[in-house]
Amino acid sequence: MKKISSIDLFAGVGGMRIALAKALKKIGYIDDCKLYSEIDCYSQQTYGENFPITKLIEDIKSVAKKDIDVMIPNHDILLAGFPCQPFSKAGISKRKGLKRAYGFEDKEQGDLFFNILDILNIKKPKAFILENVQNLKTYKNGEALKEILKKLRKNFYVPEPEVLDAQDFGLAQRRRRIFIVGFSTFNGQFNFPLPTYKKTTVKDFLDSYPQKKYTISNLLWSSHQKRKIKNKKAGKGFGYKLTYPSDKATITISARYGKDGSECLLYRGENKNPRKLTPREVFRLQGFPESFKFSVSDLQAYKQAGNAVPINVVEKICLNVVKYIFNEKKEDKKVA
Repeated sequence: MKKISSIDLFAGVGGMRIALAKALKKIGYIDDCKLYSEIDCYSQQTYGENFPITKLIEDIKSVAKKDIDVMIPNHDILLAGFPCQPFSKAGISKRKGLKRAYGFEDKEQGDLFFNILDILNIKKPKAFILENVQNLKTYKNGEALKEILKKLRKNFYVPEPEVLDAQDFGLAQRRRRIFIVGFSTFNGQFNFPLPTYKKTTVKDFLDSYPQKKYTISNLLWSSHQKRKIKNKKAGKGFGYKLTYPSDKATITISARYGKDGSECLLYRGENKNPRKLTPREVFRLQGFPESFKFSVSDLQAYKQAGNAVPINVVEKICLNVVKYIFNEKKEDKKVA
């Protein structure tokens, strides 16, 4: 089978790589991932369980611009779910509380886009797919996104980004993310995939026999209920969210879900304490296959699943991106 080469930056546990591989398989190609970057050791562990032979660069910031041509292999497609915390509403709020910089001014995570940009401009892949939180679209009245697009469009054709929701692509989770794609060669207008609107309910993604440990204790359930009443009186948030198996979707499952499960407690019946989703269930809500392996603690598994991309969405984008590449013609102009 023919191969399409890729690199997987800020890879987490490999969700974008799985999505690309699934898309390529549908048209008779296989993914040849040359390298991945991931700084979290627990995510590296899970990635290694599922993709055992892939070169790793832990911190992409460790690759100086002058060394990119040597250290980063040539590739057809660059994948990058670059850190979203500096641009997310929760991340900005937390950073403000800690009197830390956020957005591009966050020198730990916020400026990592520029490392991606350097790699793109030097290695010049045929295409790239970037993912981030939808708040990036409106952060600083959209100025941050405008800056990103302006810099990308110097060397690539970059259509207007799209915000897509996982629940519109067969996943029972409301998860809106912004996707930015680009191409080294212009071949007409690129179209993002249309929603499938496949009907699902939360029940479709649940374990048949979840372990008892995921049912929350009387003490925690009482604490959740008291906090909700207190917060409601103070006009602060909701405290916890009760989700029913018959619901069309959960709310967005975040990386902090393992803390207390408050954002999605599953209803088990009257006079019964609700339960948290299991790690496997959260991975399912992100579109991960049953064959996906993870042996980390529940806390780390929740974090990994919460930070992952919705695979169903990314797979559809990848399919459109690859078809766009294959439709290139010799007479197409290079984008200046």
